[in-house]
Amino acid sequence: MARAPLLQLSDISLTFGGDPVFDGLDLVVQPGDRLALVGRNGSGKSTLMKVMAGLVEADRGLRVVPPGVSVGYMEQEPDLSGFATLGEFAASGLPEGEAYRVAMAAEGLKFDPGTPVAAASGGERRRAALAKLLAEAPELMLLDEPTNHLDIEAIRWLEAELGETRAGYVLISHDRAFLTALTRATLWIDRGVVRRGETGFAGFEDWRETVWAEEDLARHKLERKIRAEARWAVEGISARRKRNQGRVRALAAMRGERAALIRRQGVADLALESGPASGKLVIEAKGISKAFGEKVILKPFDLRILRGDRVAFVGPNGVGKTTLLKMLTGEIAPDTGSVRHGTNLEIAVFDQARAALDFDMTLWDGLVNDPEMAVSGRSDQVMVRGVAKHVVAYLKDFLFDEAQARAPIGSLSGGERARLLLARIMARPSNLLVLDEPTNDLDVETLDLLQDVLGDYDGTVLLVSHDRDFIDRVAATTVAMEGEGRAVTYAGGWSDYQSQRQEERPARAEKPAAKAAPAAAKQVRKPAQGLTFTERHRLETLPDVIERLEAEIGKLSDFLSDPALFSTAPEKFRRASEAMAERQAALAAAEEEWLALEEKAAS
Repeated sequence: MARAPLLQLSDISLTFGGDPVFDGLDLVVQPGDRLALVGRNGSGKSTLMKVMAGLVEADRGLRVVPPGVSVGYMEQEPDLSGFATLGEFAASGLPEGEAYRVAMAAEGLKFDPGTPVAAASGGERRRAALAKLLAEAPELMLLDEPTNHLDIEAIRWLEAELGETRAGYVLISHDRAFLTALTRATLWIDRGVVRRGETGFAGFEDWRETVWAEEDLARHKLERKIRAEARWAVEGISARRKRNQGRVRALAAMRGERAALIRRQGVADLALESGPASGKLVIEAKGISKAFGEKVILKPFDLRILRGDRVAFVGPNGVGKTTLLKMLTGEIAPDTGSVRHGTNLEIAVFDQARAALDFDMTLWDGLVNDPEMAVSGRSDQVMVRGVAKHVVAYLKDFLFDEAQARAPIGSLSGGERARLLLARIMARPSNLLVLDEPTNDLDVETLDLLQDVLGDYDGTVLLVSHDRDFIDRVAATTVAMEGEGRAVTYAGGWSDYQSQRQEERPARAEKPAAKAAPAAAKQVRKPAQGLTFTERHRLETLPDVIERLEAEIGKLSDFLSDPALFSTAPEKFRRASEAMAERQAALAAAEEEWLALEEKAAS
């Protein structure tokens, strides 16, 4: 028997007082759906998700959630007012005694539930909101950029968690690897139309190009038919006026159809111009170290960066990646050792904190008042790579319209702020580009373009990112900061770094027996080529799944060990017992799956 949808939107129209964001939108989310929600920055992804969550009321249409179905929403800027700590917020709404769910999520997402809300960073607040959603375990989860402010370890933990859930979910994310691993279908917002493709994000780009090619062909045919009919009208209409009024009306209708077509928005006009070539040596660090009090950030470390190198810095949040970058660029001094810069360096910095942006200024003023972009005596032009250009024309290169030019920077979305910062950086020549978390909030198409631009850039690139796919596409060297001051340099991008780390682990002397699967799984080696991409990815992530399930079983066991629990709180005892049985079954299945894949890899 078919199950009822988790959510249904019918004939949704939403305008916000201007042009329609959506008009006549129909959408169904089925049980078990794993949907990527994609589209350009500003296309309405977050707005659609808020309509799905019931937080934004449409001008017209119907939102239906069947009785008994719970819908949970994780927004980008959660409201924690009224709560003393992050844990108190995350546990709000949970039945009493089930705060252990929050503790489990907090451990995986790497935040302290005891942190006071007043002292929490934006990233910690978002992680608490994500922990709240995971702990509540609704039938449908709506997640808006859940990987922002997560390091790669936490992203992989979340990936494993969502991979195991039975709930349906809709994901907005810039992280290609995350979307590719988790989604089975795609919702694509394009010029106010929402299309559904029955393929995960891995097939999205091929699908998008097919749709666009079909559009171009249909538009070309329409234009050709209009030209032919227009020639007929000019050459023969006077002689056949009475017999061909229907054809005249058809021509008018075709012209109306052409006028109604919404042209695809162009891509951002990203371009980087290298300044005068730097010396062959860009940066040489010898024996540099850093500590803040008793916390060791970096033990003595050497690094030599040459002109044209692409170096990625990876590691958990708080490990010191940005601190190392600032030591290399000379912004802060190391405690020991030395940093030597080559000649003719012109540095441009993309700051993850967006500190270069004054949120109270308009976009217009923010550009024309930039000392490095100002044109003497002109308040409407900016200097772009040595050429004066009207400020609105330059903003349009980065997909801002004329109305936005006079809007405050603080009103922009995260993706728009990132594009504005790119506009400032790309206006001036440089030969050393420092990118600290550039991928946060950018849409997939802008990320593609940024990657291409970096590929053509003659200068040197230093990159901090948690986006595994972007690192693979851009970096030729990876510096892994692994905690306790340890930093190790590897050749290649993220995947190469992972492979080299696995090869460094001690080889197993013999094939593991079934009872040894959990321990063996935690020493994953590089999978053999006989596995498919999906199987290789699964084999790499299963050890984390097994470790997480073991930890959860341990916490549930501690919770159930209270001899008075059954008599004093029988409902809590029942739910915890069911959770224990569910996780034990999942652990057994994960161990069996790991053994099967390991055998296939070894064959």
